[in-house]
Amino acid sequence: MHVYGSYAAPSEAAKVDLVRRFPFAVVAASPPEGPPVAAHLPLILPQDAPPPERLEGAVLLGHMARRNPQWRMFAGGPRILAVFSSPHGYVSPSLYPPGPAAPTLDYAAVHVTGRVELTDTPEDSLHVVEETVRALESRRAPQWDMAGSRGFFASIVRHVVSFRVHVEEAPAMFKLSQDMPADVRDRVARDLSATVGPELSALVAEAGPGREPGAGV
Repeated sequence: MHVYGSYAAPSEAAKVDLVRRFPFAVVAASPPEGPPVAAHLPLILPQDAPPPERLEGAVLLGHMARRNPQWRMFAGGPRILAVFSSPHGYVSPSLYPPGPAAPTLDYAAVHVTGRVELTDTPEDSLHVVEETVRALESRRAPQWDMAGSRGFFASIVRHVVSFRVHVEEAPAMFKLSQDMPADVRDRVARDLSATVGPELSALVAEAGPGREPGAGV
């Protein structure tokens, strides 16, 4: 992913937070022949340790259905790409001051590359499934208590394959109307809250000015 310098992530912590807030990733791998293949699946930071200070060097946990043949590409420990992204939203020039303008889209994305490691034992897969539930439930209130379902998890976990991603690189784009004055960014945030939802709106509100106009889309 090409990253315009002024749209780079504001901090390493912001990239970690994006992965935690939007853990449903596109995971792509390349077979020996043919085009790349991708799966859509949750890829989470372990919940039994504090969040890392940066993604490089961190480990992500994932699992996919055993019926999905893509996991077989992971057997040799190849490098894979995992794309995490926020919701995206159209920014209308009607939100800008009068005069010539061009529409755009706001979004944030992190592209993680790293070595994949299969962890295909029942114990490992059960651990990953439970960690995934903890990660996703952590954003809910009240949280669902999975204690009564652990036996059910154990009975079906043979149908999934678990893996780890050892993160090597994590470039990111946070394109969030940083080129606009504060009053315009406020209008954009309010508009995106109504048209897309609060998550993208919050990211725009959190972003400050950070670039000169004309750096690209």
